[in-house]
Amino acid sequence: MFRFLFLLFILVPIIEIALLIQVAEVIGGFATIALVIITAIVGTKLVRTQCMGALQNVQSQMAQGQMPAKELFTGLCVIIAGILLLTPGIMTDVFGFLLLTPAIRNKLAAGLASQATVRMSAGMQQGPTSFNQHTHAEPEPRKMSEPTTIDGEYERKD
Repeated sequence: MFRFLFLLFILVPIIEIALLIQVAEVIGGFATIALVIITAIVGTKLVRTQCMGALQNVQSQMAQGQMPAKELFTGLCVIIAGILLLTPGIMTDVFGFLLLTPAIRNKLAAGLASQATVRMSAGMQQGPTSFNQHTHAEPEPRKMSEPTTIDGEYERKD
């Protein structure tokens, strides 16, 4: 994970600088700076409106007693998009605007959900964990008729 973050913090600025130089050669330096500022302003407004919409959707889902997983993922994507759009550069702006697109978010959510399902099912099939291997005897599975609540009293001594 550290190597990935290290490469991310090294490669992204290098790519951004190279793209800014190439764009500045084509449209000019002041136009490039204006482009970066305009994308930050437009992106901030889009993030604000989509974030408020996601917040309202989360509140309505919770009021109905449902888990707002999709809405929370949308909110997370919008926050990441906001960070990317406020970061000066062209590549980060492209990724930020892509995260603001609902179709891209839906495909990303579906891909992440399928990966999570595969990992969970693969983890279930691996057998006993290292913690279970150190125990001497496997506890018997609980029967459904046994109570799961432990009743007790305590006295506080100060």
